[in-house]
Amino acid sequence: MAIIALVSAKGSPGVTTTALACTLSWHRRLVLAECDPAGGSVLAGYLGGALDGPRGIGELAVGELRDGSLEATFWSQLVDLDAPRRERLLLPGVVDPAQAGSVAPLWQRFADFFRTLEKGRPGYDVIVDCGRLQVFGPPWPLLRAADVVLLVTRAQLPGLSGTRSMIRAIERDFTDHRVPPGTLRLVVVGDGHGNGEIGKALGMPVIARMPEDRRTAQALSFGGTVRAGRPLLRAAAALEAPVRELLEQRRARLAWPTPAQGVPDAV
Repeated sequence: MAIIALVSAKGSPGVTTTALACTLSWHRRLVLAECDPAGGSVLAGYLGGALDGPRGIGELAVGELRDGSLEATFWSQLVDLDAPRRERLLLPGVVDPAQAGSVAPLWQRFADFFRTLEKGRPGYDVIVDCGRLQVFGPPWPLLRAADVVLLVTRAQLPGLSGTRSMIRAIERDFTDHRVPPGTLRLVVVGDGHGNGEIGKALGMPVIARMPEDRRTAQALSFGGTVRAGRPLLRAAAALEAPVRELLEQRRARLAWPTPAQGVPDAV
């Protein structure tokens, strides 16, 4: 895999919780990048604020704007969520609203850099928590660069109504920027309308459903013990397979040669 972006239309449907659950349960080396312009929450929540000094995307942005130091300082800004293995790493989000102004002009720079991490030694895939798109300075370049975009929504009508308009906005933007089709899917959180009903109503397939697992969500949001056998972690782990399949299908389509590359036109 490469870049997997998670985003929501409005409210708090569980983007960060889902992104963190995937990071803790998937099998490949991962960097979880908190790119929500409204601010990151994993440091203060899941990690309980236990860090030795400022770290994260805000610090990277300041350094990049000052002297172009992104490549040199990136790895020092990460937090090992499974120390000392360095297989599940966190790039914390902005913690000061003033940092958002420094980060917003660099979304394309970060998108280009994240794409290189898959080819590193060792290679890392990147799960990008983009938060809500209805904020100042949304990270559109990261969504356009993503191999898979997961739009997270609640299964009740209020959440679904906002999701419908957001699907259309993302599709328009992707068309305008010539993003290959087939990258966008829905992740539904909690009880409510069925997956088939939601997919038909919104015109977008549901790739997974995250259960209401309040105990695990509480631990991921505010700290505590996270157990792999809990429903939310099991559902997050199961999401890896369809995401990988979707990615492989997309890459196969992009790799298919065109007539200009030497394949004769059909007669």
